[in-house]
Amino acid sequence: MDWMYFLELAVNGALAGLMYALVAIGIVLIYKSSSVPNLAQGALTMVGPYLVLAFAGQVGLSMWLAIPLAMLSMFVLGVVIERVALRRLAGQPIVMILMMTLGLDIFLRATALTIWGGSGRNMPIGISDAPLFVGPLLVNRAYAIGAAVTLILFAISVFFFRTRMGVVLRAIADDYTASWSVGISVERGVALSWALSAVAATAAGVLWGSVQTVDQSLSLLLLKGITVGVLGGLDSIGGALLAGLLLGILENVASGYLDPLLGGGTRELVVAAVLILTIMIRPHGLFGRHDIERI
Repeated sequence: MDWMYFLELAVNGALAGLMYALVAIGIVLIYKSSSVPNLAQGALTMVGPYLVLAFAGQVGLSMWLAIPLAMLSMFVLGVVIERVALRRLAGQPIVMILMMTLGLDIFLRATALTIWGGSGRNMPIGISDAPLFVGPLLVNRAYAIGAAVTLILFAISVFFFRTRMGVVLRAIADDYTASWSVGISVERGVALSWALSAVAATAAGVLWGSVQTVDQSLSLLLLKGITVGVLGGLDSIGGALLAGLLLGILENVASGYLDPLLGGGTRELVVAAVLILTIMIRPHGLFGRHDIERI
């Protein structure tokens, strides 16, 4: 067995997994505040980089002005989504809210296709294509930078949940009724979680858009994000980070060894298997909270 090849696959898989975790963090943020799995996160991950390219190409801004402006726009979009679509469903069965997020995903993907078309566009954020060697290992430079950005945003998320507003969001996630009873604006807290989730989606979309291209396929990152979120625990940001590492390593190592034998498609098979097995064996994930209800 070529251990150097194995290590190279594992390292690059871990870096890609951290970028998957960035998609999952947005899902976790909303679940922590509203206990709703957000099926629109993939579409948000796609719309964000499209806005960056629109501000850079059509408005003429530099890329480093276009990115924060797109994040601000997505922050507003997250608030609007919660206010217009989700708040009206307060008190409805969870399946109706879940279907609403699925409808939002379809709507956003169709809107993006109508406005920007289906052709892929490059995301020029200045990442060099030159090989990056860490000792004897060849590392994907875009994955390395994306992983670094993910760790920075993870640290910011951990700090945020230790602030007063973060504690409020955690209280809302624990008990809506108790939060209302002590004067906490649950609606405002949930809207903030949607806004922050949209910002995280924009960061993930820009990074993945630089690796591949900006097109409709970015919305398919929803499957990776949900798998990472479920594996780590949908209410655990730290769990999402570790689960991203595990999924990325497993996916990349499996594809590196099995794709030449099976002709491809191993990555999707691994992701689907991890999601199914996690739900069957440990539905609350590795670090998710397991609530026991007594009757």
